[in-house]
Amino acid sequence: MIEGTLFRIKRYALHDGPGIRTTVFFKGCPLSCRWCHNPEGLDPRPQTMSRRTSSGEIRETVGAVIGVNDLIKEIEKDVLFYDESGGGVTFSGGEPLAQPEFLEAMLVACNHLEIHAALDTSGYAPSAVLDPILPRLQLVLFDLKIMDEKQHRRYTGASNRTVLDNLKRIDDHRTPVRIRVPLIPGITDGDDNIAEIVRFAGSLKTLQGVDLLPFHRIGIEKYRRLGMKDNTAGISPPSPERVAAIQRSFESAGLIASIGG
Repeated sequence: MIEGTLFRIKRYALHDGPGIRTTVFFKGCPLSCRWCHNPEGLDPRPQTMSRRTSSGEIRETVGAVIGVNDLIKEIEKDVLFYDESGGGVTFSGGEPLAQPEFLEAMLVACNHLEIHAALDTSGYAPSAVLDPILPRLQLVLFDLKIMDEKQHRRYTGASNRTVLDNLKRIDDHRTPVRIRVPLIPGITDGDDNIAEIVRFAGSLKTLQGVDLLPFHRIGIEKYRRLGMKDNTAGISPPSPERVAAIQRSFESAGLIASIGG
């Protein structure tokens, strides 16, 4: 039986693709982005997280192993909402491509049930992992963070060559894609980086739009609860004026850019 490790299943999601969706968060990620707000998704193994209560601090497990059939049963509970809203399932993380066998099995099951399937990915995976699943996807939500390779290594722990190559592969396959750009002050929001992303995005044939994702501090408590160093310390959200200016940069190039996912 094919199994995977998840850390959350979010129902009635409205920002992870079209319509009402179920977002399935895979555990484990090969990158270590400094601004990550889901630190519980980094380690592929279940972890212990503390939680404060009125009677003191308790500890709970984050991450659980689940089989394809059991996950499909959970997804099927919301088929009515998918059908009425044009929604479906989004596989997110962590990084779903880090669990390729489980991801492909889930996509096969979704295709069989005619459930719209989207992948939310960093794009950091071997092409041999990506290629077999492309025909099974109706949409890719692709994180495009930093265009300069040296800076990408500095802030994510890995080169962006594979990332950019995979985005081209997705486009060549004619799979619909939305680019998601995290706006991290002093890291991703510089004029040069934004200009390079605008240029690259403008070259894509199947681009449906760009989602600008301003940094927020929602993950700070998670680092404490997991006993992890808070890598987001010192980072503040971008100003509304800066976000609006970046949005105009995309729109001036004829691209549709939205704030938020």
